[in-house]
Amino acid sequence: MTKTIFEEMGGAYVRQGDYFIPDLKLPEKETKFIGIWGQRHKRYLKKHKRATYTTLLTSGKLNNYLADIDKQAEKMFSRMVEQMAKKEGVTEQLKADNQLKWVQKMNCIRNSAMEIVNTDLIYTELTTAAGKSISPRRYPLLFVCPKSKIHLRYRFK
Repeated sequence: MTKTIFEEMGGAYVRQGDYFIPDLKLPEKETKFIGIWGQRHKRYLKKHKRATYTTLLTSGKLNNYLADIDKQAEKMFSRMVEQMAKKEGVTEQLKADNQLKWVQKMNCIRNSAMEIVNTDLIYTELTTAAGKSISPRRYPLLFVCPKSKIHLRYRFK
C-alpha cells in the first residue's frame, strides 16, 4: 500500500472504529505568564477579532503574543504613571504631609494611565474591509480628575 503525503511528512494515523484519523498534536512549548493586560486583550480578541484569535491559537503563537502585549502594556502604564506624577508634583513629601491628597492624586493618575493604555494598546481600533477606521467606543474619551489639573482628551482617528 502506498503512503499518503501526510505519512511521508512524518504523520501517523490512529484507528478508531472503522476510521483512520490523523494523530495531530501541538508541539510542546513553554507557557509564559500572562498578566491582567494580556488577559484583557485576549478577551477583546475572542469577542471582536475572532479570526485573529483563532489564527494565533492554532499556530501556537497566542501565548507569546499575549505575554508580549502584557509586557508592553505594563511598561507603558508604569512610565505614564511616573511621568504624570512628576508633572502633577506628586512626591514623597506630599505623601508624608497629606496622605489623603496623595492617594487621591495617585488614584486619579493611575485611572488616567489605565484608560490610555486600554485605549491605545488593549482595545485597539477596528478596520473595515474598505480600510475605514472605526472606534470601539462611540464617543471620544474625556477623563477629568476632580480637584486636579489633569484633563485628558483622547480622540480616535
